[in-house]
Amino acid sequence: MNPDHPPDFHEFAASRWPRLFRLALLLTDDQGLAEDLAQSALTAVYASWNRVRRADDPDAYARRILLNTHLGRFRRKRPKEIPLVAEDGPAVPDPAGAVDTRLALNAALASLPPRQRAVVVLRYWSDLTEEQTAASLGCSVGTVKSQASKAMAKLRVHPALAHAPEEVHSR
Repeated sequence: MNPDHPPDFHEFAASRWPRLFRLALLLTDDQGLAEDLAQSALTAVYASWNRVRRADDPDAYARRILLNTHLGRFRRKRPKEIPLVAEDGPAVPDPAGAVDTRLALNAALASLPPRQRAVVVLRYWSDLTEEQTAASLGCSVGTVKSQASKAMAKLRVHPALAHAPEEVHSR
């Protein structure tokens, strides 16, 4: 543990990393980007640690920072990252990637616009209420409902989900 970090931040970051990383992975559909996004969010949480730890819901604060960072990527023009060295070795297999349904859902999610994708991930993966989702995204409950409705309509007809099990379509 770094002695410069407040002990309570270290505990917060260690316990929230898996959840923030999973949320980032669902939002980006890329492990490297998800790690960068979660790390950027925790860096911002650390910079605002005094406010975060006094907040009524520090998890919501961290989630909001992560979402703002993710959505901000689409607002700014940045040069595309180009790897300096091509990876020749085999990728480490993702145990969750072996499930066809998971792959189909990820492909379908990747096709959604960023705002709709964020709504679906927060509502259905993170099990947030419409009010919590609206607060996380800084929008109204009506916007969450309309974005969720549009996203679900797109997902129902997405080709990747055409042969998915019935429980995928039941939401």
